[in-house]
Amino acid sequence: MNIERTTLPGIGVRHIFTTREGRRIGIVEYLVGDRRDVVHDDPNDPDGMVTLTLTRSEASALAALLGFPEVVAVPA
Repeated sequence: MNIERTTLPGIGVRHIFTTREGRRIGIVEYLVGDRRDVVHDDPNDPDGMVTLTLTRSEASALAALLGFPEVVAVPA
């Protein structure tokens, strides 16, 4: 599976992949704060995206529900 990584200048980074059903889903990580947006294509608008905004802890909880271990950032 390919994950597209797009830098959003002044905003953060978007990571998107295409599902087997052809839907595009991803995450926007913001540079400031702990906001994460879950985004997916709008089936009624080919140019639109639907967004669900989560805090870092909410995103971690969702990842755990999906079966992913929590990733902890460690300062260099």
